[in-house]
Amino acid sequence: MRQSFTVDAHPKQVWAGLRDVGAVHERLIPGYVTATRIDGSHRYLTMADGWVVHELVVTVDDDARRLAYAVVEGSRPELEHHHASFQVFDDGPGTSLVVWTTDVLPDELAPEVRLRVERGSQVMARALARKS
Repeated sequence: MRQSFTVDAHPKQVWAGLRDVGAVHERLIPGYVTATRIDGSHRYLTMADGWVVHELVVTVDDDARRLAYAVVEGSRPELEHHHASFQVFDDGPGTSLVVWTTDVLPDELAPEVRLRVERGSQVMARALARKS
């Protein structure tokens, strides 16, 4: 699935928020994620209800402004496979376009994941637009 959203901020600011893989709880989805822990290329996100998601940060590409990650353990719903990436593009003066691409298996769970991605996009757009 592909979800794009506009952020009322310069691409450099938006990319700085997305690429800060250890600050998801502060810069990307505050309130939904309450803590982020990094161990090498592994990231552990603690959700507001205490649930922990273990992710593998696959790529942080500053030239392409692209971040890719995979959920290793703790996905909700429980998925066989979950890989996603964000990419930031210039969308006019002081505006950015973020494209969030997510692949999941099994296909039957994609509608539930899509709802989460849509809600998450709204939260991220607001958080990334804040001046840090």
